[in-house]
Amino acid sequence: MSCIRVLLAEDHNVVRAGLRLLLNAQPDMQVVAEAMDGRQAVAMAHESCPNVAVLDISMPNLDGLQACSLICRDCPDIQVLILTMHESDDYFFQAIQAGASGYLLKKAASEDLIKAVRAVARGEAFFYPSLARRLLEGYLQHGKTGASREAAAFADLSERERQVMFLLAHGMANQEIAEKLVITSSTVQTHRSHILQKLGLKTNVELVRYAISHGLIEG
Repeated sequence: MSCIRVLLAEDHNVVRAGLRLLLNAQPDMQVVAEAMDGRQAVAMAHESCPNVAVLDISMPNLDGLQACSLICRDCPDIQVLILTMHESDDYFFQAIQAGASGYLLKKAASEDLIKAVRAVARGEAFFYPSLARRLLEGYLQHGKTGASREAAAFADLSERERQVMFLLAHGMANQEIAEKLVITSSTVQTHRSHILQKLGLKTNVELVRYAISHGLIEG
């Protein structure tokens, strides 16, 4: 993707201006639309057709989670990144269930925001580290409780495929997973293809939603 088109939805003018300057300073990003509330964000998503919508949660009219749900429903090609002050499991899982591809806290470094926008634009998942660890904890708990009975397709995955699945849900790239599991990147890609095929999914983000909806990770 030569240029990532970004929609910014943030009701604080100063914060929104700072985000615009940061993103527009990147050679591969352009802020093409801005919104001050959730309802305007949905309208601008239809009008400007961005690649990525960066949404705050606490906005008037429609909040960011409601806007996320509508954008993901009506404009499935737009990837949503939630950028918020709320470090909460509840908000985090609501965002994923609403269709968000990423969840980042405002206290994160500027470099993390740039990485997050690029990651979700590529169709990957990107979660703030402390919340991503929540997914991995869910994997460990799953292993103890035998929750695979809640999803027959999941039971067909090998132990290695389950490891790869939850690391993908954690937001890790293929090379990072390869290094962690001491296998090759091509092997990770093969496992990923098998996982998606067995579960009837298409993207890493869908893996996260699948795990939540089937009780493999508590939401």
